[in-house]
Amino acid sequence: MVDKIPSVTLFREAGGRIRSLTLEEFARLHEELPEHLAEMALFSVATGLRQGNVKGLQWGKVNEALSVAWVDASEHKNGHAHNVPLNAAALAVLSRQRGKHPQYVFTYNGKPISQVSTRAWREAVQRAGFQDFRWHDLRHTWATWQREQGTPTYELQRLGGWLSSSMVERYAHIGNSHLAHAAKRLDNALAGYLLDTPKEKRA
Repeated sequence: MVDKIPSVTLFREAGGRIRSLTLEEFARLHEELPEHLAEMALFSVATGLRQGNVKGLQWGKVNEALSVAWVDASEHKNGHAHNVPLNAAALAVLSRQRGKHPQYVFTYNGKPISQVSTRAWREAVQRAGFQDFRWHDLRHTWATWQREQGTPTYELQRLGGWLSSSMVERYAHIGNSHLAHAAKRLDNALAGYLLDTPKEKRA
């Protein structure tokens, strides 16, 4: 037993690696990929789903009429079921995959895809002129694009299926135009202050 808890220095948790592509860079990579990987990559940057959830996506977990897909708790990294809103790009990919396999959305030569970080992927990345770019970086790309379009932290957290906001804060520095808009809300009040207050009395 101790009378007083000693002071302990806590180390800050590492933010993790973030590597993302611009829209133009992704278009270059998409062009180099074989069709089955190109479709999966496009679906990934459209939805933010992790590699395993894209590979294992089944038609029974997709409702195109409602523009939603879902991942069961047992298949999701955080252990909770995750609903995924489908935008136009994601729905277009699904439309092109219809009829290729009765159960799985993404297949190759009629069989479910078990691996995406293949030689074909690595060579396409190299031809596109990128280094140190992994499949998971497509998820970083999606999150970066969302932030650049002004998606707030709480919405990005829900869309990405993160349990805590700490993981989302890695992208907090991206797309802060909404903060600039918020800062300008004080312009009217401060403009009146500057006009009405003599220069020598301004704090």
